[in-house]
Amino acid sequence: MTARSFMDLALKAAQTAEKAGEVPIGCVIVRDGEVIAQAGNRTLTDRDPTAHAEILAIREAAQRIGSERLTGCDLYVTLEPCTMCAAAISFARIRRLYYGAADPKGGAVDSGVRFFASPTCHHVPEIYPSVGETEAAALLTGFFRARR
Repeated sequence: MTARSFMDLALKAAQTAEKAGEVPIGCVIVRDGEVIAQAGNRTLTDRDPTAHAEILAIREAAQRIGSERLTGCDLYVTLEPCTMCAAAISFARIRRLYYGAADPKGGAVDSGVRFFASPTCHHVPEIYPSVGETEAAALLTGFFRARR
């Protein structure tokens, strides 16, 4: 499968989150070409401010492989990760990060605090922005437009 194919799975997870009333963000973690974890945002459902798609997928992947280190794993997420999620990606030692839409307001990879450029960051994944950007941005724009 291609990076775009995995991002399409993340977009489907985002759509599922939206159907549950959540902000439509989805995440997929891949190891050796196989999806090992998949999640959409569940902050409202779980009543947990940390239940971002990336955090949930990282937890699932760690359980599945039996390690807190996700070396050799690639993470695909529909929106640029926030500071919390960027830190979790670093701590998990994710190999590659692919994200869809940029988040100038809350993102922390290429926007905002630029977490991975911080001298206190222990691990920096390879970063591939703008994968499926148009679809991810449209999903979020439509969601927030309907709420206003």
